[in-house]
Amino acid sequence: MISISDLDFHFGSRTLYDGASLHIKPKDKIGLIGLNGTGKSTLLRLLVGEYRPDGGSISMSKDVSLGFLNQDLLSYDTHESILHVAMQAFEEALELQKKIDAVLEEFETNYSDELVEKLAAMQERFEALGGYTMQAKAEEILEGLGFSTEELQRPLKSFSGGWRMRVMLAKILLQQPSLLLLDEPTNHLDLPSIKWIENYLSGYEGAVIIVSHDRAFLDQTTNTTVEVTGGKLVPYAGNYSFYLEEKEERNLIQKGAYENQQAQIRQAERFIERFKAKASKAKQAQSRVKALDKLERIEDVTPEAAKVNIRFQFKVEPGRHILRMEHVTKKYDQKLIFRDTHVHIERGDKIALIGANGKGKSTLMRLVAGTEAPTAGKHQLGHNVIMSFYAQHQLESLNVENEILQEMNEAGSKRNEMELRSVLGSFLFTGDQVFKKIKVLSGGEKSRVALAKTLISEANFLLLDEPTNHLDMVSVNILIQALEQYEGTFIVISHDRYFVENVATKIWYIEDFQLKEYPGTYVEWEQWMEDREKAAKKAGLPSPSAPKPQPKEEKKAEPAKTSSPDQKKALKELAEVEAKIDTLEKELAGYEKQLADPKIYENAAQLKDATMKFEQVKKELAQLNDRWEMLAEV
Repeated sequence: MISISDLDFHFGSRTLYDGASLHIKPKDKIGLIGLNGTGKSTLLRLLVGEYRPDGGSISMSKDVSLGFLNQDLLSYDTHESILHVAMQAFEEALELQKKIDAVLEEFETNYSDELVEKLAAMQERFEALGGYTMQAKAEEILEGLGFSTEELQRPLKSFSGGWRMRVMLAKILLQQPSLLLLDEPTNHLDLPSIKWIENYLSGYEGAVIIVSHDRAFLDQTTNTTVEVTGGKLVPYAGNYSFYLEEKEERNLIQKGAYENQQAQIRQAERFIERFKAKASKAKQAQSRVKALDKLERIEDVTPEAAKVNIRFQFKVEPGRHILRMEHVTKKYDQKLIFRDTHVHIERGDKIALIGANGKGKSTLMRLVAGTEAPTAGKHQLGHNVIMSFYAQHQLESLNVENEILQEMNEAGSKRNEMELRSVLGSFLFTGDQVFKKIKVLSGGEKSRVALAKTLISEANFLLLDEPTNHLDMVSVNILIQALEQYEGTFIVISHDRYFVENVATKIWYIEDFQLKEYPGTYVEWEQWMEDREKAAKKAGLPSPSAPKPQPKEEKKAEPAKTSSPDQKKALKELAEVEAKIDTLEKELAGYEKQLADPKIYENAAQLKDATMKFEQVKKELAQLNDRWEMLAEV
């Protein structure tokens, strides 16, 4: 499908690709991995033609279509609804719909056989393009990515960047290109949405290339791993976990070959040194010199996994009870977030707060931190508790004019330069890198500085809101090691399942407007939730985790109001309109089913009749819906 041969690409004097080659087959599911800066996103841009290779070639079949999800799409802005934006994926079908509408208008004055045949051809093509189901498909994908049914008509402009990115992802998925290029698709997704897209990609008919730092996501969605390293594209025939095992085996083989070659080189050098001055052995010595010059040297294996050793210091030891919150209720205007919920945190708790976006996770963190007050209930911090709160806004609080070492020094931990350099070394800032100014750092590098500041703060209670955002796999592993060595208490919000599984011993989740706790690891909690869902389904009960409606507030009984004759009349008409709408919606569904059947196109008269009735019912339904809205306001 796509062949990359001897690819060369440079950014200025920096070489990203040097003779790289890769063959992408029609149903490949590829995880593209490598250290930050090695050129993963650059390769995707080379594939879509945004960049041109400096050497080599990228060739693809004529019928290949590409869909590219990248962070640049965040800049797209419009007042159109998100449903409308997603349905732009059906560009040809939407254009055809306009032409069909024009022909139907012409039917009012012209019933010629030629026009009927033209309509039949257009409707057959419209059906082949999925025109009759495109709105349903768009709604299904948007709702799968976390949007509620009510939100589908809201303008794109009213959503934050992360939610806009979900809309753009929905649009690309609806286009169903033969090759999906996804650059960090999970960055703006919560756990339910990540699982939904995993299921979607597992059944996707085309090829997929995914750049992601979420190793659990890569394990679930890919069957091939391609590592970008040393300017080459190195394939592994399995997912990320397979890659780790295979890479370790390859490294062992390479290490053995390197050590054997080094032994041979040392032996040859000793021979040359010993006999180069002897006339009888000079020729042999010279021959060995030439052989060493021609020898293709095997490189030593460079350890990639950074080892962390941070000495945490606490000013004081906290008491047994870190925090208690009792009977907490939290509302924003009339929107309920928490109702009569309780929070108990004990010394040494390692807690992960997980769940869908919009459930109140960040609100709970602010309530715990005391930066936001509950609507009702009490908040009691334990004895000698020193808290430190990390969230994405901490990146904005970094002094951009400071050098990294200076920024760490101003954190107030009273550590000397050697200790600070040691901590920064654990977070991959070595040598003169500690003198780089904050303003020149990437998002991931700023995250590492902010996390390092949090961890040396001498706090015995950490609140970490999405600490893995912007971090690559190496940096996530560093944070895991740091938290494993941390002897204090922490709560972490994260959608990175590998991270959560490795740091948390308790799982918090929000259900039915209350905080609930599972006393175990993430994998155990996930299995427990799955078993609970199965048990509910078997018993014919609703899903325990299904969203609950906002509870109605109890109101004092009021004297019954007498309705005026006009109000009574309006209520009667409202009931009649609702009944008619119900009937017409069933009729419309019947005509849609007829028009989706290919056999109808064999009978021009039947096709014309069904089309006219379909349009007539659709028009009448729209008028009734308008009337219903007007009556409902009376």
